[in-house]
Amino acid sequence: QVQPVQSGGGLVQPGGSLTLSCAASGHQLDAHAVGWFRQAPGKGREGISSISKSAGRTYYAGPVKGRFTTSRASAKSTVFLQMNSLKPDDTVTYYCAVRTSMPGASDWWDEELYAYWGQGTQVTVSP
Repeated sequence: QVQPVQSGGGLVQPGGSLTLSCAASGHQLDAHAVGWFRQAPGKGREGISSISKSAGRTYYAGPVKGRFTTSRASAKSTVFLQMNSLKPDDTVTYYCAVRTSMPGASDWWDEELYAYWGQGTQVTVSP
């Protein structure tokens, strides 16, 4: 069983940047694809990005494409979500999640395909 642990997040001004991290013990993330989701109060989770286990493929949702970047550390034990040009609409709780299958263009955003979830971290974009 994989237990992702998230770090990062917090308060930032509009136009600023934040980096979220997702890690697991024993280099468990090395062998799995990782997705990033976000959820506003009272709404469902929205898939915003996913990265394959080899980091050869990344996917982004329209609202974050060009502003957010998902990457893996060189040792592949941590996955990052670099968030730039943040907007007030980005103020939600962010989650990383691990899936054991390869994400594809048609399903990388499907939360049902991710088995292990981080604890969530709040991002607040405000002046």
